[in-house]
Amino acid sequence: MKIILLSGGSGKRLWPLSNHTRSKQFLRLLNSPEGGTESMVQRVVRQIREEGISDSVTIATSASQQEIITGQLGVDADIVTEPERRDTFPAIALACTYLAKEKLCNDNEAVIVMPCDSYTDANYFKTITQMATAVENNVADLVLMGIKPKYPSTKFGYIVPVRENADKSFLYVKGFTEKPDEEHAESLIADGALWNGGVFAFRLGYMTDIVKRYLDVHSFEELHSRYRELPKISFDYEVVEKAESIAVIPFNGQWKDLGTWNSLTEELTHYIGNVTAGKNVHNTHVINELNIPLLCFDIDNLIIAANYDGILVCGKESCEHIKDYVNELPSRPMYGECSWGTYKVVDFSTFAGGYQSLTQLLQLKAGFDISYRGHQYRDISWTCIDGSGTLVLNGQVRNIQRGDIIHIGKGHRYAVKAVSNLQIIEVQTGDRLTDNDVEYFDWNW
Repeated sequence: MKIILLSGGSGKRLWPLSNHTRSKQFLRLLNSPEGGTESMVQRVVRQIREEGISDSVTIATSASQQEIITGQLGVDADIVTEPERRDTFPAIALACTYLAKEKLCNDNEAVIVMPCDSYTDANYFKTITQMATAVENNVADLVLMGIKPKYPSTKFGYIVPVRENADKSFLYVKGFTEKPDEEHAESLIADGALWNGGVFAFRLGYMTDIVKRYLDVHSFEELHSRYRELPKISFDYEVVEKAESIAVIPFNGQWKDLGTWNSLTEELTHYIGNVTAGKNVHNTHVINELNIPLLCFDIDNLIIAANYDGILVCGKESCEHIKDYVNELPSRPMYGECSWGTYKVVDFSTFAGGYQSLTQLLQLKAGFDISYRGHQYRDISWTCIDGSGTLVLNGQVRNIQRGDIIHIGKGHRYAVKAVSNLQIIEVQTGDRLTDNDVEYFDWNW
């Protein structure tokens, strides 16, 4: 059995902690068994390993999330990146082609596609094993996971099963209803409908045959280069609703979508970070990722979250409206995680004539490096404030340590590798401080 984890999302519902590069699945807020904290994606991968259900996990994601996934799961994480965001059908098609063409998996291999941010228990993964077994036993071409509803939700799609089935371990599917109103949801639940858990199982050949209807490619690289020729549509609409043979396996354990502040805070301690709570603080969650203190008192039923992207103060009953406001805010992330460490934007300013400056704190983990690169439209100044590392500047190698100042001019090539944990204050100046002003080069450490 091979597992594909889908990682996407823009992260607006959990602003300011999440953004388009640091979506909800990457927030290290959940308690881990070791006593620290872990993110949703770290939790899911840990659970897969602990249950021993698969030795092969591939993460399908966008290029903007590759760095943070590597930083959280390690350099050995198996990642397939979309050339551009095109919804879940092309993302799954690309990942399945990777398994077939790069991993040389057999067409009969059972494949599980699931979200990377499910908050659930061990029985969830036992159900996934049952789904793979059902595929291997030819129960149906496509097997889904159905979550037994706890209440008539209007936020989930519903799977409507055939009520009569001799084998009680699965049900055949009669149809689907997408996000009904509450009255219709109550009727569906009374008829035995299940929430669509967003988990799919099929044989690898089933999916690669569907891909061939659009593009009969001979390699993973070919599909990657022709990716935009695939339809921009969800897997549910393109595959599930067109499938002729579908079964569903019910799951009745712990399952939550932690995609809103209300649902997330149900699983968190009340105060995270540099927080001091005074008297009369009731039903309030406070998260502070800044290195300055946050004091609160005489408040009730609030969510307060502070980090480099901004500060949120809102009533818990109003959190669902956060996207209405966030869309109007600046979109430049002020904090990010990368494979090599983290960056924090201290200041970004635009002056007369369009001249810009960007000041950041770079924190590199020992043994990791910022890859060899160059820029055409900016000058960079580095001040090493702690730790030591190895600098490459225009092919010349030297050691750097606390107190060193390095100037990197326009067109210069540079890289740095941390020998010990390394902290650098970086100041970029120029008239075009955009993400696409970068060119990468090879360097063999």
